Amino acid sequence: MTQKTPIKTALISVADKTGIETLARALDAQGITILSTGGTAKILTEAGISVVQVASITAMEEMLDGRVKTLHPNIHGGILARRDDPQHMGALKKHGIAPIDLVVVNLYPFSATLKDPQSTRDSLIENIDIGGPAMIRAAAKNHDFVTIATNPQDYASIIEELGGGISAATRAKLAAAAFAHTATYDSMIARWLGGAQKLPPLSQQFSLAGDAEMPLRYGENPHQQAMLYRIAERDPRTGVMTARLIQGKPLSYNNICDSDAAFELVAEFDDPSVAIIKHANPCGVAVKDNIAEAWEAALAADPVSAFGGIIALNRPLDATLARAITGIFTEVIIAPDADAEAQKILAEKPNLRLMLTGGMPHTPPNHLTIKTLSGGFLAQTADAASIQPDAIKIVTKRQPTPQEWRDMLCAWVLAKHVKSNAITFAKNGASRAIGAGQMSRLDACRIAIAKAADIFKDEPKPLADTAVASDAFFPFADGLIAAADAGASAVIQPGGARNDDEVIAAADERGMAMGFTSMRHFRH
Repeated sequence: MTQKTPIKTALISVADKTGIETLARALDAQGITILSTGGTAKILTEAGISVVQVASITAMEEMLDGRVKTLHPNIHGGILARRDDPQHMGALKKHGIAPIDLVVVNLYPFSATLKDPQSTRDSLIENIDIGGPAMIRAAAKNHDFVTIATNPQDYASIIEELGGGISAATRAKLAAAAFAHTATYDSMIARWLGGAQKLPPLSQQFSLAGDAEMPLRYGENPHQQAMLYRIAERDPRTGVMTARLIQGKPLSYNNICDSDAAFELVAEFDDPSVAIIKHANPCGVAVKDNIAEAWEAALAADPVSAFGGIIALNRPLDATLARAITGIFTEVIIAPDADAEAQKILAEKPNLRLMLTGGMPHTPPNHLTIKTLSGGFLAQTADAASIQPDAIKIVTKRQPTPQEWRDMLCAWVLAKHVKSNAITFAKNGASRAIGAGQMSRLDACRIAIAKAADIFKDEPKPLADTAVASDAFFPFADGLIAAADAGASAVIQPGGARNDDEVIAAADERGMAMGFTSMRHFRH
């Protein structure tokens, strides 16, 4: 690779005109010939910068409403020719093609068009750039000799090196960024088109791309790098990525993960609900007649773990609740809205982050979850499954009471959002004990029971008359027996174990009601 390459001819054709006049003036001052097209040429000419129209190089006017203007050998030959290859340079001379040393191109605003609710299918199709990606890829491929710029933030480094020639390191860095730019663009189009055609989300080839939304101070730990990326969507689901940060420090990697987990949990409930999350696991969740009662019950479920937690609401935050929440140390509150008085109260805690989503989601989760591996990744659709009471098979002699039904469903939803193995106890619409992330289902049950005994130490049997949920089947009766001995009166679980008959018999012996969902909710 040539260490430094001088620039004699530059081609500029940009949709995003940010900073382009400054770059063009710097090029013009160095006596560099500037080729340009359409709107870019018009802007530069009006700024008094000398421009050669691409049409004069191709000897063809733009055609098909601008769909064809740079797709021509006189352009791509000038970009792709290797300067150290006599055959390449001889071909340029034979056909009267001048080398192009700098290509400044960014693409039609497909992302912005996609986000615009007023845009049509035709407008999206017309914002699929063809000539732009072709020039970008050509210049990036030939970066041994050609400099490619796709981001206005890169113009300053190019201007700085103009006098002595663009370094090999800069050209290589810009080429990598250029291929990432076109890959992101194509992935965005493929995602939209696949959705528009209702294609399966997981196909033979899979690509995922996003635009950098916010650099984070670090990842899960200070020695890890992290960045938040946004995926362009036609109609993004209301949640963390639609939320506005009203106050507080910038969000950390862990804040974002926990806020997303908390908001997705409260979005499961139609009635007023509050979730308190620590390290991606709920420590207190409640569904009540009003949001203030839900807060009190969620906090009471585990007031110790709630310290430094993430709080999600599925109702707007009012002043009374804001004042109550400020009574404990909280990292983040995420809610659909907050009134002016509530925001004023929270402003007294400047480090507390307040995120407002603008509403609650109206559709189930439709995203993909991705887990990277060494040399690959796993992708799956989101766990959007829910279950109605009439789909639950009661397998015990005793039927659940109406209150047990409510608590079984509450515990079941809660188990869906707890790391596996998960055991959750619920009573009167609130979590009572949670055992999360254990290697043994029996251990998860024991941990939940022990936590309840510690939190509700003034009660002789804190788990009396609770409903217990298991995110997967009980392989043996031991976990169910432990829950029954602690006071649980109803059970909800997927069923399907080899020892189901043993587990059902144990429930019947203890007078419990038990329902099988035939649905599992592992969460790793």
